[in-house]
Amino acid sequence: MNNTAENLMEPCEEAPVYIIGHMNPDTDSICSAIAYAYLKEKVNGKPYYPRRAGQLNLETKYVLERFGFQEPFYLADVRRQVKDMDVRKFKRVLSCLSLKKAWEWMADLDVVTLPIVDGEGKLEGLITERDIAKSYMEMNDPAMLSKAHTSYKNLTETLAGHLVVGDPANELEHGKVLVAAANPDIMEEYIEEGDIVITGNRYESQLCAIEMNASCVIVTGDVPISRTITIQAKQHGCAIIATPHDTFTAARLINQSIPIDFFMKKSDLITFCRNDFIDDVKDVMAKYRHRDFPVIDKDGKLLGMISRRKLLGAKKKSIILVDHNEKSQAVDGIEDAEILEIIDHHRIGSMETINPVYFRNEPLGCTGTIIYMMYKENGVEIPANIAGLLCSAIISDTLLYRSPTCTPTDREAAEALAKIAGIQTEEHAKAMFTAGSNFANRTENEIFYQDYKKFNMGEKSMGIGQVNSMNHDELLVLKDRLLPFMENVRKESGLDIVMLMLTDILEEGTLLLFCGEDSREIVSAAFQCQADENSVYLPGVVSRKKQMVPSIMSSIQNETN
Repeated sequence: MNNTAENLMEPCEEAPVYIIGHMNPDTDSICSAIAYAYLKEKVNGKPYYPRRAGQLNLETKYVLERFGFQEPFYLADVRRQVKDMDVRKFKRVLSCLSLKKAWEWMADLDVVTLPIVDGEGKLEGLITERDIAKSYMEMNDPAMLSKAHTSYKNLTETLAGHLVVGDPANELEHGKVLVAAANPDIMEEYIEEGDIVITGNRYESQLCAIEMNASCVIVTGDVPISRTITIQAKQHGCAIIATPHDTFTAARLINQSIPIDFFMKKSDLITFCRNDFIDDVKDVMAKYRHRDFPVIDKDGKLLGMISRRKLLGAKKKSIILVDHNEKSQAVDGIEDAEILEIIDHHRIGSMETINPVYFRNEPLGCTGTIIYMMYKENGVEIPANIAGLLCSAIISDTLLYRSPTCTPTDREAAEALAKIAGIQTEEHAKAMFTAGSNFANRTENEIFYQDYKKFNMGEKSMGIGQVNSMNHDELLVLKDRLLPFMENVRKESGLDIVMLMLTDILEEGTLLLFCGEDSREIVSAAFQCQADENSVYLPGVVSRKKQMVPSIMSSIQNETN
């Protein structure tokens, strides 16, 4: 098997751009991400990748299945990872490589560490320049070559010679290294079976070593080997290596033929994976003085090496946000990502960016409506399945035009998209809402978080969820199930107030559940009503964005003033 090593920098590929909605995504968030990714790819001629920041609710799952789409991959955190770095790649370096070759490759590649792999590419160990230098200075055992099972191939390469007799794949099993400087009579006293004998152009010394059953005779000075010596060596199973070096140089170099397997570090290796976060990598690197660290895959195969200095060059993930612009609603790690665009229809929130971005925010009922308009503006034909997604997003966000957030533009867009998708909005809305309000077999966690957002309102931190249903009785049952759950959510999240809108689509009203200090007073003041201890019915209130959040925010501000 050939030993090869090559230093390859990972090609500088353009970083992927992820399009992602808010945590606990709703239908608009998911459908808009998919539709906008398709539009961007058509306009710019390169792929964009829709992602989700949480689990999908049943309504959204129904819509994706109805129009033939897979769920977008889950992206839980957008902090920089090892895969965002330039990873120095190596072709395989095997453990049979000699110390001399390893040292030369380190110099050629300008590295101080070589990763060692097996035949399948799995990481076996590491060897550094320091390991090699230390081994060379401390190597005083003349039997070291045989203890390390050094191959004749390594011996031949290290001595820049050629194998006259023997198999290059064979290894030294036992014996010591010695120089045949005495006459044959004295040599017989200290040559033992299996020894490696270094000698010059001395026929008697060569023959003596062979007859004493030496495992290998190294002939220095680049002299021809006699036919008799060759025949005798074959008969005795003794290898012969001819080297151009003089005896002193050969004796000095020979220990460098030992395979790196004998000195490399094999246990307690500090490794990283592609998905490890840079923040965590920094913490680990700070504890160790190594300069380079291996990166492996889930099967233990070597992907390359990273160094401390490369951490600074890790590329930030490129992100386009849809259907939100508040940090509290964004995927984890958003502060470490590069935001390229924001497409939204909500109030302007707390999101900050380092660089200027394309920010499109319109007072419409749905982000999907904005995406539809952008297709028109760019002259891109909308496929039927994409039209189905965007139409579903508008239906969901506007509760089929019942929400006060719905504008004529939303309705016109939805009806135009329905024609392209070949659906009837009334029938499709009923199927969507029915799929989404099947609560009997769902856990409190699944129900509560199906459409949930966090807000910072003055000095109050708040979470507001919304559940839509076409069945009034079903919503009443949810009250008893979810109130205790909401209090746990509030405590675990460290929020001041948690609310849940149980919205009746047909009756166009909301049973509002709430918990937290001053929550009853805030709700009563916000809607000019007398709320019960933890609930109140609000006729005509169906929109979190246009009715709930502004009213609650105004009430909190008045309370503060």
